[in-house]
Amino acid sequence: MLSESQNRLLTQTGAGTPMGDLLRRYWWPIAGASEFDEAPTKPVRLMGENLVLYRDRGGTYGLLDRHCPHRRADLSFGFAEECGLRCAYHGWHFDAQGRCLEQPYDDTAHPEAKLKDQVRVKAYPVEECGGLLWAYLGPQPAPCLPRWEFFFWKNGFRQIVLSELPCNWLQCQENSIDPVHTEWQHRNWEIRHAGKDGPYSETHRKVGFEEFDYGFTYKRVMEAGTDTDPLWTIGRVCLWPYALFTGSHVEFRVPVDDENTLSVGWFFARVPKESEPYEQNSIPTWQGPVRDEKTGRLIGSHIMNQDFIAWIGQGALADRSKEFLGASDLGVAMIRRRFLADLDAIAAGRDPKAIIRDAATAKNVALPVAERAEFMDGANRADISPRKRVFPFQAGMPDAVKHAFEEAMGFPIKA
Repeated sequence: MLSESQNRLLTQTGAGTPMGDLLRRYWWPIAGASEFDEAPTKPVRLMGENLVLYRDRGGTYGLLDRHCPHRRADLSFGFAEECGLRCAYHGWHFDAQGRCLEQPYDDTAHPEAKLKDQVRVKAYPVEECGGLLWAYLGPQPAPCLPRWEFFFWKNGFRQIVLSELPCNWLQCQENSIDPVHTEWQHRNWEIRHAGKDGPYSETHRKVGFEEFDYGFTYKRVMEAGTDTDPLWTIGRVCLWPYALFTGSHVEFRVPVDDENTLSVGWFFARVPKESEPYEQNSIPTWQGPVRDEKTGRLIGSHIMNQDFIAWIGQGALADRSKEFLGASDLGVAMIRRRFLADLDAIAAGRDPKAIIRDAATAKNVALPVAERAEFMDGANRADISPRKRVFPFQAGMPDAVKHAFEEAMGFPIKA
């Protein structure tokens, strides 16, 4: 367990807090690029900062303070221009670097004052990768945005799912290094919620955890498994500092503030060989519901929704001073120690774990993948198993996305 002071240290994400300063040294996914096909602006909140993300008419993305420095109007209602964003209140116009380009009245009535040259709005860099928009809120020079290999896999149908969760990001990320919960929160959950008392899932015989350059891996051997199983020899990835990567998908846990998290799911389904070559022009982004509209209860029908129940159930901010860790929680203890070590590193002027400064290294960064052949080689349509004809991860897939998914795969998808 952690002390109350350690728990506060690791869960506070605001500017000026130790953990907030650490997390700002990484790039964070904050939206899907396809969201901007419908509207040019989106209000976002990231690590306690209220911001506006926009795409101007020239195709450039920007991330600015939500409030115009003139009279504090909300810039998320602003107008996208050929370059930059214009406040709808009095027309002040800003570029992606936060420079004020125009102040319509003052430029006309008092051009000699050059007031616009004295005004800036807080601005952060934005990059696009994998259909996601990434923001960096930390000190300059910014590290390279890691371009993870799965973003460049070919012949796959991809989709992005966003869900807002009323809990601290760390209790979500600790799930990324917890293999045993799968046995209970998912497999046995499905059995009991189907109205059955058993038989229960096979049990874990052993688990293991290892650290590598870009995170940690967790490994498992189930009751009927062997030490040659790829889930033991390779395992799954706790991607540093923010995600779980399984091969078929990655789950980013993005801190909105100390009591809210944006879950960003990125999913990849290899199309059948009969559909190759397959090119997806745009990656759809949709909002995944968390609660049942009729009952108000948390949804438990899909894998990630079941995880949401566990995380939200710990409270807005889990009190780790009251927990009792067991042997299967070694990975949780390991990542907590790593965060504490990273705090020491930045205090000493060093980069924390998994920061990439070399542009060549940041391109197509390889990760451990237990089922690599499945994603690289593909399969004939007739050989794709029934469990691959289901989207089990999140409830609420829109009909348009489901139709596009089925068209890409060439068979019905149960969502």
